[in-house]
Amino acid sequence: MSNDKVGAELKIGIVGAGQMGGGIAQVAATSGFSVVLADISLDAAQKGLAAIQKRLDSQVSRGKLQADDAAAISQRISAVGELEQLADCQLVIEAASERVDLKLELFRKLDGICHEDAILASNTSSISITTIAAVTRRPQQVIGMHFFNPVPAMKLVEVIGGLATSDDTFSKVIALAEQLGKSPVKCQDKAGFVVNRILLPMLNEACFVLEEGVASAKDIDTAMTLGCAHPMGPLTLADFIGLDTCLAIMEVLHRDLGDDKYRPAPLLRKYVAAGWLGKKSGRGFFSYE
Repeated sequence: MSNDKVGAELKIGIVGAGQMGGGIAQVAATSGFSVVLADISLDAAQKGLAAIQKRLDSQVSRGKLQADDAAAISQRISAVGELEQLADCQLVIEAASERVDLKLELFRKLDGICHEDAILASNTSSISITTIAAVTRRPQQVIGMHFFNPVPAMKLVEVIGGLATSDDTFSKVIALAEQLGKSPVKCQDKAGFVVNRILLPMLNEACFVLEEGVASAKDIDTAMTLGCAHPMGPLTLADFIGLDTCLAIMEVLHRDLGDDKYRPAPLLRKYVAAGWLGKKSGRGFFSYE
């Protein structure tokens, strides 16, 4: 990997074949890179690959993509069920669930599997890159690459360096993000980085406003879409993100920044405890059943 440009011969590993990991894999393959998509099992990885194929087929049917190009993108992605099959990847992006214990365990394993020159990146939305890097023998080559959902459509990538992340690693990852057609923003390793540090407290405050009976969920969202020109209301956005994810990020902000203005709204905790996680569970602040 050169500092100025990342060659198309680069093989990129993705850990986690869900919505985020699958989206990253699709974007990387569309940009001409060879991608290895790994998950907890081969079946899970293949389901992720099938979801990518479905999105590509939709683009073809809408005239947004040629069938030959869609086939070429699919052929650049291989699904695997074992981390060991990422051994020859020069860059691995972890896109697993937002759990500290899981991410630390994955990075310990990847550090032992991947070549010593490989860069290990995390798609974490809130967890400290310094903490993740500390469990490896290559902290200078550990970095955050926070993509946004849906990955194929969203242009932003937050690139986050830990305490030991080298300038060389930064330059290579920023160059890669640009080759993926993204606009990278360089961030310090502070809780929530840029977007979630600003966005999640707003969503959390909307929960407080609802809980206090200031307005209904529908009217809160209408007020913010019409009054602030937001594309969707904060409660709808929270449902799309996943209320469990929103709660997890608010807990990180509250713990790491030590300010009660970041305390999660009790109503948010209650919804998560009830299993009302938003769109993915069929019910959150709104019903999706």
